Amino acid sequence: MRIPAEQWAKLLSIPVFLAIWQLVAGLELVNPLLFPPPTMVVKAFFDYMLHGDGVTDAGWSIARVVIGYSAGAAVGVVIGVLTGGSAILSGLLTPVFQLLRPIPPIAFVPIVIVWFGLTELGKWFLVFWGVFFTVWLATHMGVQRVTETLVRAAQSLGATRWQLLWTVQLPDALPVIFVGLRTSLSIAFYTLVAAELAGAYAGVAYRLEVTQQNMQIGHMMAGLLVLGFISTVSDRLFQSASRRLLHWST
Repeated sequence: MRIPAEQWAKLLSIPVFLAIWQLVAGLELVNPLLFPPPTMVVKAFFDYMLHGDGVTDAGWSIARVVIGYSAGAAVGVVIGVLTGGSAILSGLLTPVFQLLRPIPPIAFVPIVIVWFGLTELGKWFLVFWGVFFTVWLATHMGVQRVTETLVRAAQSLGATRWQLLWTVQLPDALPVIFVGLRTSLSIAFYTLVAAELAGAYAGVAYRLEVTQQNMQIGHMMAGLLVLGFISTVSDRLFQSASRRLLHWST
């Protein structure tokens, strides 16, 4: 069986990247202290996960993402459905949300520290902030852009406004809502980094700051690998779940 060229490209992509990285580091074209080879990073990764605080840090980071993301997603969907289905609520809330939405979560770090100190509530709030607006906007737009034929069919059968919203507009908007939920999952991890760097006593991003202060670049890159791995696995799981839940839309 002949393997297509694009499949070979996918198979060789990471090995070729690692080989070039190893070659550049081995030839010391850059300072090896600042740019360690992948072999050293892999060693630091296993040392961090097996003999260090990797499992504990990963647990804390995952818990912060789960709590902040769940709260932001739930509130975003509920308010998005309401503003998408009600012109009055949309006119009341949308201008405020559009004003606040461009503010990056990292800009709130100083005031969150003042409000919540270094407690977990502040970190949950930052993740919540990063997730909420993306989910709200996707839900709001999805509900408003429902298929007109379905709306007219429901209205001809005597559906009330709320019946139309919950039985027609919301189900039809689910694919768009899930796109927003998936996008906000990545945003949750970006915000997590800012939250933990702002002040924490455990967490993968917190450990990055500690190793940076000690000039342990290999361990820093290992921490980045952990963050990337957790984020990738979360995205793949969400993608798989959404395909099962929205099988009728594919």
